[in-house]
Amino acid sequence: MSEIESGSGVLQGGIATGVGSWPGADPREAAATVVGELGALPHLVELPGRGVGADMIGRVSALLVDMRFDSTTRGYRLAVRPGAVSRRANDLLRADMDALEEAWETAGLAGSGRPIKVQVTGPLTLAAQVELPLGHRVLTDSGAVRDLSESLAEGVAAHAAELGRRLGADVLVQFDEPLLTDILDGTLRGVSVLNTVRALPEPEALHILDTVIDVQPGPVLVHTCAAKPALGFLRRSGAAAIGFDMATIGVKDLDRVGELLDDGRHLVLGLVPTSAPDKPVTWREIAEPGVRLIDRLGFSRRLLAEQILVSPACGLAGAPLSWARQALTLAVETAAVFADEPESINFE
Repeated sequence: MSEIESGSGVLQGGIATGVGSWPGADPREAAATVVGELGALPHLVELPGRGVGADMIGRVSALLVDMRFDSTTRGYRLAVRPGAVSRRANDLLRADMDALEEAWETAGLAGSGRPIKVQVTGPLTLAAQVELPLGHRVLTDSGAVRDLSESLAEGVAAHAAELGRRLGADVLVQFDEPLLTDILDGTLRGVSVLNTVRALPEPEALHILDTVIDVQPGPVLVHTCAAKPALGFLRRSGAAAIGFDMATIGVKDLDRVGELLDDGRHLVLGLVPTSAPDKPVTWREIAEPGVRLIDRLGFSRRLLAEQILVSPACGLAGAPLSWARQALTLAVETAAVFADEPESINFE
């Protein structure tokens, strides 16, 4: 893999990051918390609790080039011209970027080159969630999918470049694809019982995903919260890193995980639960599944320090603020152990 493909300088193992979403509606408080807790790889926080235009789909309306969304009773659809949804999405995104820049400067990170991560809904999930003007999903129209993907690719590249300039930071772009497995398996429901959505052939889906990955100037992370992450498919993509909920990995997935590590990809393991466990946990309980995964695959534990990042299992928007903060603390503590002396970790 080339330097930019492997994510050299931006991606590194033995660190923690967040998936994206956060509870509450205060961008300044959220930015200050994430920058303070996630020193190695903080992220531009998403606050879907603010409503229309702030959720992962509506937010994209602020990033697209020459395309916009309207809201419907079911969600969002492509709009002929900019309207209230696109204006609100843009205003909210600008507020988030301003809050992050303020937190960045307060922390003394301006111009430091410290990496930052931004999250955007991936092209496949976006096409599955947004409707055409007449009501069908964009995913059912190959021409519309192409236009949406190209618009997304250009808009995200510009967004990442702007944020990098404002912070003096290297930017890691994360595309979220929670519906990837449903799209590939053909289990996605249509907008009505009479409107089905065919399974998207893998070569076609891969072309769509790589359309947005290849345009980005830096490395790309693809994250999926799917119960059955499509690791084999993602291995064939141009993503430098793959993120998934560790609880979704079974025996049948081990070979795919091993192949990703053999390729030199970074893995963002979702080890911290998104809701508070019934009893208190420490980094040791959080770390154990990741360590045992590496042991079972037969790799040296040094990979925990070289290719493994730690995160919550998915976004934290639905968590109490107290647990969201603790989740980041646990992720950081676990990653620090991975980076320090992974060979000495003992669960006996």
